Amino acid sequence: MTVAYQTRFGSLKHYEKGHVEPIDDDVRHYAFSNCFEIASISRPYEKVVFGQNQIYVLETLRAEGTSPWYSCAHDEFALVMDGDVEVHLVQLDASQTVADKEKNGAVLVKGEPQGRKMGWMKLSRGHQGLLPKNTAYQFRSAGDPGVIVLQSCKGELSVEKWAEICQAH
Repeated sequence: MTVAYQTRFGSLKHYEKGHVEPIDDDVRHYAFSNCFEIASISRPYEKVVFGQNQIYVLETLRAEGTSPWYSCAHDEFALVMDGDVEVHLVQLDASQTVADKEKNGAVLVKGEPQGRKMGWMKLSRGHQGLLPKNTAYQFRSAGDPGVIVLQSCKGELSVEKWAEICQAH
């Protein structure tokens, strides 16, 4: 007997509220956390933690308008879950790199980024981009809001809203 599985991929305009489903220990039953609901109640570019393993986190960002410039002492990855997002990159001069190399998570760049422009990436739903360490990055989204999932380390800009985003029962 063949069982047909259907992948359900949501968006900000259409998502099903997350709930606990039996997974029968089969990876085809795993679902991505409800990043769409989190983004629907978040401020633009607020880095809301929705998954954590020790210092490593997954953050949901509502992509709307233009973000501040960020930088990080370690690589990060941005996965666009909904919408179209441009990611602009600048290789920072030594004067603006993250001073504490042991500091986890993204930090805000003070002022406009100084250094060599590296170009930009246009990421659409399902596309992932690398945000290299010691590089300034800025997200730009036109039109309807989108959703970015950021893989990073927990830092000073990481926002925890567990009481608001987790099921109470």
